[in-house]
Amino acid sequence: MYSILTVFQYNVFMETVKIDTPKEVHTIIDKFENKKYEIYIVGGAVRDVLMGKLTYDWDFTTNATPEEILKLFPDGFYDNLFGTVGIAAAEEGARPYEITTFRTEQGYSDNRRPDSVTWGKSLEEDMKRRDFTINAMALKRQEASSFTLIDHYGGQKDLKAKLIRAVGDPNERFSEDALRMIRAVRIASEIGFTIEDDTLDAIKANSALINKIAKERVREELYKILKSPYPYEGMLIFRNVGLMEEILPELEKCFGVEQKSPGRHHIYDVGTHSLMSLKFCKSTDPIVRFAALIHDIGKPSTYKKTTSGIITFYNHEMASAKIAERIADRLRFSSQDKEKLITLVRWHQFTVDERQTDSALRRFVRNVGVDNIPDMLDLRVGDRLGGGARETSWRLEEFKKRIVEVQKEPFAIKDLKVNGKDVMEILKIKPGPRVGEVLQKIFDKVEAKEIPNEKEVLLEEIKNLTS
Repeated sequence: MYSILTVFQYNVFMETVKIDTPKEVHTIIDKFENKKYEIYIVGGAVRDVLMGKLTYDWDFTTNATPEEILKLFPDGFYDNLFGTVGIAAAEEGARPYEITTFRTEQGYSDNRRPDSVTWGKSLEEDMKRRDFTINAMALKRQEASSFTLIDHYGGQKDLKAKLIRAVGDPNERFSEDALRMIRAVRIASEIGFTIEDDTLDAIKANSALINKIAKERVREELYKILKSPYPYEGMLIFRNVGLMEEILPELEKCFGVEQKSPGRHHIYDVGTHSLMSLKFCKSTDPIVRFAALIHDIGKPSTYKKTTSGIITFYNHEMASAKIAERIADRLRFSSQDKEKLITLVRWHQFTVDERQTDSALRRFVRNVGVDNIPDMLDLRVGDRLGGGARETSWRLEEFKKRIVEVQKEPFAIKDLKVNGKDVMEILKIKPGPRVGEVLQKIFDKVEAKEIPNEKEVLLEEIKNLTS
């Protein structure tokens, strides 16, 4: 995808690369160059291009001020202190193009944002404030599809070595914005890289600073780790650098809580089992993966060991659900994500037994919710494999078949083929409690399979009832 022409100028590594870019990217560059402004492609797009990946996020940096950018793009939007102007993409729903003025930053008293921002004079000055070397490279267009790669901090070398390394002093970078520590873990889990030793040590030394970051920002990075191709490896790093202790202390407490005992299938302690369950969870939904990670988080508080050496965790699923609720509130989960997380954790300990009645299966469906059943089954597979068991069993496969069958029957009065209007017309009664009572009797018979849920049959059954 890129050529081999390489030159060195001062301490800057430069290489000519040939890439295909969207037409809009060239349109943006043209407008700046026509007015004699500097304009560079920066950020994750550069990294993706060099890795041969498709990219959809095209960001730019320029020596033009936000006011000058808006003169070039009157429809752009600018509502921040950091010099970023957004340009709407032509494709509906696509991420906007972001163009940021060269800048320098001073003071990070809250470990989250600079105390002051001033417009910079050069690309090198701007790159110096970036987080990691693989994100501190830029592309300067030379002609239609030919760009010069500008690399001040060895980003290409680290890219080839699959290393995530902070720009300059990692302690300074993390004290400037503590979220960069989780971002390092997230990028590693997304692209399968290793965090360089000094950068890793700096995260360990500064991990407590993460508590100064808004919980919403932490949550979003955590979601990205869970959605990544390597969530298990990402969470291993997350724990090893001390971020789990700071962000998910309840999960950290699970490590060392033994589960091995006579008659039990578990081969790992609770914490290791939790990580392994995440590893084997087939769902790519971050909420389902998070549920797999914390489904047994209530076990430390319910741990018991009998005189015969049997370890039990009675009602741990209920304790786990309460902890899941606290975590969801702490990390500002949306109401929908919170409800789904709690449901999956609360009911993950469902029974799979060929002797279960249809009523028991229907209760399972009601508790879990029809939409959540596939996710619950994905969690169960992760739980099984994460505990050393086989992926499935004949009982689990039979359970899946029966779940499909019981869903063919009505689950509530609203699912009946008749309604209150039918009852009132047949029994010649007015709206009132009697209508509901009749429908409940009909529903009870259908649920007990005494009569089918067929309209003509149900209408006849209503006629047989006295008013």
